[in-house]
Amino acid sequence: CGAGGLSSAVGEMGRELGARVYLDRVPLKYRGLTYTEIWISESQERMVFSVPKNSIARLLEVFNRENVETTIIGEFTGSKRLKLYYKENLVCDLDMKFLHEGIPQDEKIAVYTPAQNKEPNISSAKDLTKNLLRLLSDYDICSKEWIIRQYDHEVQGGSVIKPLMGVNNDGPADCAVVKPILDSPKGVAVSCGINFRLGLVDPYWMAASCIDEALRQIICVGGSLEQTALLDNFCWGNPSKPDRLGSLVRCAYACYDIAKAYGVPFISGKDSLNNEYTIKGESISIPGTLLVSAISVIEDTAKCVSGYAKQEGDLVYIVGMTYNELGGSHYYKLFNALGNCCPKVYPAVAKKVFQALNKAVRCGYIRAMHDCSEGGLGVAAAELCFAGGLGMNLSLSGVPYVDTPCISRLAPVKREDLILFSESNSRFIVEIERKNRKAFEKMLKGLPFGLLGCVSSKGIFQVQGLDGRVCIREDINVLKESWLKPLRW
Repeated sequence: CGAGGLSSAVGEMGRELGARVYLDRVPLKYRGLTYTEIWISESQERMVFSVPKNSIARLLEVFNRENVETTIIGEFTGSKRLKLYYKENLVCDLDMKFLHEGIPQDEKIAVYTPAQNKEPNISSAKDLTKNLLRLLSDYDICSKEWIIRQYDHEVQGGSVIKPLMGVNNDGPADCAVVKPILDSPKGVAVSCGINFRLGLVDPYWMAASCIDEALRQIICVGGSLEQTALLDNFCWGNPSKPDRLGSLVRCAYACYDIAKAYGVPFISGKDSLNNEYTIKGESISIPGTLLVSAISVIEDTAKCVSGYAKQEGDLVYIVGMTYNELGGSHYYKLFNALGNCCPKVYPAVAKKVFQALNKAVRCGYIRAMHDCSEGGLGVAAAELCFAGGLGMNLSLSGVPYVDTPCISRLAPVKREDLILFSESNSRFIVEIERKNRKAFEKMLKGLPFGLLGCVSSKGIFQVQGLDGRVCIREDINVLKESWLKPLRW
């Protein structure tokens, strides 16, 4: 029962049949509610079931055994009418067709105007260490450990991959995996994607990027597109305003297009609209934001992959193409800029990348994998080091990179800062054993990937630029502290 309480839950379920409900049978938290209040109350943690009569006894037995309150409040009738009773009095009798179709659909005007932000003219620093430290401290990127630890992620002991991992249980995880049935090898992976800054540039590509992020996090632990479903959560301003509705519609178009392209369905979702208020005559709206969650069945949790570097000498790869598209990026945010060329999604290639990596996990070639999201390659590679306390020696010369026409006039191709901090989608940092190199590269033949370097035991994170010059060098503990500190409340 969500918005509208029983009225929407029963009303929607009984649309084609009709229903009879006895409101005085509904369990109440306290006395004194009128039958109207009982019908529309939005009290949480309630569900309405449609159960065949010959299964009722068994259902009640199961719920009683689990100490879950269950009440029969009525039935679906076939009368195509909604009838509500309260203490034997008929208090509502409506035709279901009238209830669902009697009110004319509201017509609204939606207008979308593409953003016309200027691309910032940023000079690339020779030493990008400070930029990486600042990105790791960004509230969108930094550790959410304090928040995560407010929740119990060990309920029933089924955790396979936890939200925090590693030597000190404080490293980041892309995705959580649990085993609902402890004696089964199967599990369920849950992930999410969100990046409201991209919506400030283009809500279509924000939605596309959020879907891609949620899916690639599933891939990171060993999941597959074929066993994955999506959920959406829209948070927006006043949809009665044409520009607000226009951006919402554009966002919804992307949900349709990208979900279809990946072959992954949206199975549920919710929205929270009208997040807008007026103060001193000025209307203030939240930025249109989409949260996409993904859920996937894992066939064998023993083959799941975690997201932190584990062994000195292992090879580190980047898989996926990096584009010169930093609109809405956190790197631009360092310079109080937004930009106009935000990351796109290319499902035709991305699907092949996802499928190849899933196969590599099943074959046991991958030791660790982490997706590139906020902060790009630089942040993702650093995060891969945190949980295990190991370092990396990397070179940007191995990164597959493509210039983007919309900003080629402002930035020459292959700048170290753009390669490191571009937030292009469908990319992964992967750790493999050296003995698996040929097999792994063969599996990725025809797809964009490159060898970045190797894992180091010295605890130093070092990145060489395109000319061999070191552009980042820092102790991994310093980087990690920069990431941990902002929300250490």
